[in-house]
Amino acid sequence: MDPRLAGAYLTIDLTALQSNYKTLTKIAGNTECAAVVKADAYGLGASRVAPALNAVGCRKFFVALPSEAVRLRKILPEVKIFVLGGLFEDCAEIYVQERLTPVLNRIEEIKTWSAMTADHGPLPAILHIDSGITRLGLMEPDIRLLAGTPQWLDGLEINYIMSHLACADDPTSSQNQQQLEQFDSLRKLLPEALQSTPVSFANSSGMFLGEDYLFDLARPGIALYGGNPTPTVPNPMKPVVHLQGKILQIHDVDSQKPIGYGATYRTSRKARIATVSVGYADGYFRCLGNQAECAINDKKVPVVGRVSMDMISIDVTDIALDECKPGDLVSLIGGPIDINSLATDAGTISYEILTSLGPRYHRLYLDVNL
Repeated sequence: MDPRLAGAYLTIDLTALQSNYKTLTKIAGNTECAAVVKADAYGLGASRVAPALNAVGCRKFFVALPSEAVRLRKILPEVKIFVLGGLFEDCAEIYVQERLTPVLNRIEEIKTWSAMTADHGPLPAILHIDSGITRLGLMEPDIRLLAGTPQWLDGLEINYIMSHLACADDPTSSQNQQQLEQFDSLRKLLPEALQSTPVSFANSSGMFLGEDYLFDLARPGIALYGGNPTPTVPNPMKPVVHLQGKILQIHDVDSQKPIGYGATYRTSRKARIATVSVGYADGYFRCLGNQAECAINDKKVPVVGRVSMDMISIDVTDIALDECKPGDLVSLIGGPIDINSLATDAGTISYEILTSLGPRYHRLYLDVNL
């Protein structure tokens, strides 16, 4: 589509993404670093993100769903692809054909995948232990059952034993150490043949908890895309996303002028109000009305009134006339508008901000290294 027809522009800096991956591999040290590209690479486009990561050495990728894995396989035919959601019912043959590695979360999945080896020979898998998040994975009764019937694993090549941290973004949480201890305890219950199997435990934030959490394979996600994996200290990652909305119109208004639906905001002085072509249909959350800030030429301005489906209003009274005209662009994410701060304003996390970015933006990828 002609970019002039779009109301907003989403720039995705693949060189910054690659830099973030390199930073994480340095933090990982001797631990291999995979990449989580589920949810269309956190909303940024797996078809562009995954090749960019592969170009700087990433060879292992995690997705949530087999549908995501099949699409990724067409893009990167030689990499390892792990499906976090497990072995979907009646889909085992597809996993074999597409060379997908399921993360086995249930005894039933283990049995089904093992049975497939009778016709296809040894098959790879990850064995998932729930160490305290209580979502997916084998719990202690399942592990004891598996230990007593190790033949259920016949034919399987278990690449990793994995678990997932619940509170890694809070380094002071006792839950982190509790999960580490629980994970170690549960691994010792596994059949003897699995005792030396490599381990994957750390997500983005988990990589910053220390060497005890790194093991053999790290699985960063949000940190790759510029989210802060260390919320209690400055973000060590480079920003990847720059979202800019187009100014549609500017009004010069008197004091006490109501702005937007519900008249939730009234001007306190004579003001200039700009209408910007972004709204909650584009993933700019409705709760950001009267709460968030945008920026024009790195100068912050407030969002005033409610966020509409297709538009927001911003107070540009203090911006010079020649810096703010219809057709000019306003930074909504990026530059001085930090995505993590915006998420805080919205009462959410950067993950939700990224994965909510809508399809109406004109997308520009900066990929000088590709």
